[in-house]
Amino acid sequence: MGSTMIIKVRICLKSLQPLFNRGRPGLLTIKTGLCKSSQLPTAPRFLCTRDSKPILGGRLTDMRSSRQADGQGGIKNRTTTHRRDELWDNTLEERGKNDTFRQRPSFPKSVFSAGTAKRTTEMLKRKAALASRDEEDHEVDTEERTPRGVGKVQPPDRPLSPAEWRTLKESLANPRRFDIQMMCALFTSGADLNIAKSLLTFVAMETGTLSYELLLRYLTLCVSGGHDAEVFDIYDIMQGSFSSLDTGACSLFIKSFSRTVRWREAVDMLHEIKKVLTPSSRNYGDVIAAAVLHGDMSTAWALYDELIEKGLNPHQETWSALFKGSGQTEDGDEKESEAVSQSEHQERLLGILLYMRNNQIYPQHSLASNIKTWFESLTEEKWTGSWTSPTPKGMCSCCGSELESIQLTAEEYQHLKDRVMTDIIRGQDVFNKTTPEELEQFKAFVKRKPAFDVVVDGLNVANINKDKSKLSEMLLTVVTELERQGLAVLVLGRKHMLRPSRSWERHNMNLIRQKAHCFFTENISEDDPFLLYGSLHSGNHCRFVSRDLMRDHKACLPDGATRRLFFKWQRGHQLVVDGYVAAGRRVRFQSIPSYDTIVQTSGSSWHIPYDDTEDRNTYEVPQRWLCLSKKH
Repeated sequence: MGSTMIIKVRICLKSLQPLFNRGRPGLLTIKTGLCKSSQLPTAPRFLCTRDSKPILGGRLTDMRSSRQADGQGGIKNRTTTHRRDELWDNTLEERGKNDTFRQRPSFPKSVFSAGTAKRTTEMLKRKAALASRDEEDHEVDTEERTPRGVGKVQPPDRPLSPAEWRTLKESLANPRRFDIQMMCALFTSGADLNIAKSLLTFVAMETGTLSYELLLRYLTLCVSGGHDAEVFDIYDIMQGSFSSLDTGACSLFIKSFSRTVRWREAVDMLHEIKKVLTPSSRNYGDVIAAAVLHGDMSTAWALYDELIEKGLNPHQETWSALFKGSGQTEDGDEKESEAVSQSEHQERLLGILLYMRNNQIYPQHSLASNIKTWFESLTEEKWTGSWTSPTPKGMCSCCGSELESIQLTAEEYQHLKDRVMTDIIRGQDVFNKTTPEELEQFKAFVKRKPAFDVVVDGLNVANINKDKSKLSEMLLTVVTELERQGLAVLVLGRKHMLRPSRSWERHNMNLIRQKAHCFFTENISEDDPFLLYGSLHSGNHCRFVSRDLMRDHKACLPDGATRRLFFKWQRGHQLVVDGYVAAGRRVRFQSIPSYDTIVQTSGSSWHIPYDDTEDRNTYEVPQRWLCLSKKH
């Protein structure tokens, strides 16, 4: 059937032009008295109709919700993107106490290390003897569950004739929206394009029309399959049949056209979208990659600047294209490449690395490889790249350079302290779970006491022990370890912990109050604000013990820069109890890194942490680095 069918469509559209009544933009109707479905010839006559209500006065209508990704993104940071889904759903300073905390010598071992969350979950499953059962349930579930869009219909394995499609449709209990459901199933299953074409033929012959939605689904299938020639024909048909195209269709056309010699038309489409709304990062990325591929670096960098100015976050594929495209063109057009000098291009690429630093973005391994290749291509500067990991003391294992400290500078600490006091401690939400009077009592309490070395989230630490009869024993064991190290300890708890019970033995609680300063809030109070205030008020040397990752409180901070500063402070100050804790035994804490995991440079070297796993959560940091050093 090939593209012959599309050609016939275009011919039929022209021959039926007098039969169309353009009653409203985006909708084509046919005079039923002049042409009935029974009179349709074998070659399908496509009469395209739009189901959705168009927006008058513009070529584009917005059918997508605005979504902008943060530098950290969602819950999981995946190193690969599912293309089909994307298309379809369009430490103690100056006090000599740095090493007093008993930490595990093994390195790295931190709650913030990439993959820790997943490994911990798997370990807990094994301990509970649930892993094997879950695997069996998963296997059964996988067999029984059908992919999205295939729940009601199963796609055929070959093109069908109109009669066969009609028989299949009639065999279904609910044939409503059969064409849309089947096209969804064909897309999800990755079916052959000719099957989808035969479906279009059947729908056209049966109803005398093809809806805008069906054509959009077909377009998605073509773009995902790389059938760009078919996309060109669909573009001509939809442009001639509908007065406006939604952003989903435009995004698909931009993606497809950007892969071909007609890439400049994608630039025009991008400009058309800008008249109505802000294009997505993906839209910009597709066109930028096309411009780079064809040697038009001036256009590529102009669009990249536009993307940044609009507050969008570039996709890593866009950065990869810019790093790979240095001096490489597909059509050998050297004049366009000369519009951006080599020195300017180099400066712009280094600017991308600084952008990653400022936004705490970690490149995926593929992008890191492209960065390494680009540096090594600068033959005059003699850069050498190596994959490495830092030592526990924060030294690069490859070049021996010292990495930036995890500790905040005095200026950074004061800024963070001010913002936390304003946005978290004094914020409106804090009084939903405490009172101004209680908070003032705590401030007065802290003011009367000497600066603390460590603040303990009592309830959080106690609940490490799953045996509810040993909560006070657990807390006492941790406090005893900290006291043994000669530290000034503050324990935060709630008043119900002072009431003797099976969980909170009076003897243990009395010992805790002898070994540490204690403050007990009302039972309904949220203790995290008190923990943050006590830690920050004591100074940059003070650490805190808790398993709470403070994500909700970090989200209360007003801007990304402050949130990243909070995360840096947290990674350098949070102590997490490591492993099993037994009464009377020493307590170990997870390692706190001495260096900051962030893109950094000294002029003659670059050190770039990169993602080499799919298991990293947003609050975790990579463990592998790219070392780039210049030979002298």
